[in-house]
Amino acid sequence: MTVRDRLAARREPTAGWWERAGVWVAPAALIAIVLLSFGIGKYPISPAEFADAIVTWITGQPSEIDRTIQTVLWQVRLPRVLAGLVVGAALAAAGATYQGLFRNPLVSPDILGVSAGASLGAVLGIFLSLPVLAIQALAFAGGLAAVALVYVIGSAMRERDPILVLVLAGVAIGALLAACLSLLKVLADPYNQLPAITYWLLGSLAAVTRGDLLSILPALVIGVIPLVLLRWRMNLMTLGDEEARALGVDTTKLRCVFIAAATLMTAAAVSITGVIGWIGLLIPHIARMLVGPDFGRLLPAAVMLGGGYLVGVDVVARSMVQIEIPLGILTAALGAPFFLYLLATARKGWQ
Repeated sequence: MTVRDRLAARREPTAGWWERAGVWVAPAALIAIVLLSFGIGKYPISPAEFADAIVTWITGQPSEIDRTIQTVLWQVRLPRVLAGLVVGAALAAAGATYQGLFRNPLVSPDILGVSAGASLGAVLGIFLSLPVLAIQALAFAGGLAAVALVYVIGSAMRERDPILVLVLAGVAIGALLAACLSLLKVLADPYNQLPAITYWLLGSLAAVTRGDLLSILPALVIGVIPLVLLRWRMNLMTLGDEEARALGVDTTKLRCVFIAAATLMTAAAVSITGVIGWIGLLIPHIARMLVGPDFGRLLPAAVMLGGGYLVGVDVVARSMVQIEIPLGILTAALGAPFFLYLLATARKGWQ
């Protein structure tokens, strides 16, 4: 059996017209959610007002449109929508990468401790009363350092299954970092620092600015480039290390590249929004159901669905009640039941 035959055998039973139609579902859903997100909120904006604001922005001509509408659109909602698109896309792409790399649909971007490391870095910055930029830098560095430590531990145990060692090392390091995080929460000022720590850990787009997005864009671009260029080799990695090596793939170096790319994107996203779970676990499943397991199509589908999903959740978070609900609460409340539904309805052999 050829390599292409082996890969084709791993395709889902729904391959065919559904996959071809599914390619258009992700961009259509993304466009619809983004357009709706600009009009829905505590200050509703009609389609006519939205269209007038866009024309005014493009032409630069004076308009009778209320200045409040322009402020809400361009100063409040646009940064949040862009942040939702970028962060959701990054987490979904990282989740798809980790699931393919570890050949496990239950893997998420924080499997190697990146979220725990980023959380510890951010909480340390809040505990030391550092400025926001320093807190974000510590979160980014903490996420990268945690995964680097896990990979070093995994590399030191070459005689064992590398994937199993990485997962177990990630669990152990994550638990250790969580203990350090709990210690800082106990020592923090209960009136000023502890509320800020708790809110950051629940995740939110409320405080994200355009400057924050610009600061993480280089890391996201650097992370996504190898995923796009090496998408065919990711398909080979899903066959297992022995078969991939037999086909001439250096699995050790390739695994390092994929882990570094996915970790870089996750750490960058978490550093500006806090911990937002379930996107990297759930969205790749939905993308896989739409377009199949081929990473060349799975990656763009996951990117679009992840961005649209987080934008939609953010709309609910800022519109459902008087106060804004942290995103981590909503993503868990929406993701866990749907994931259980996927497990209950999954066909035998579903990947």
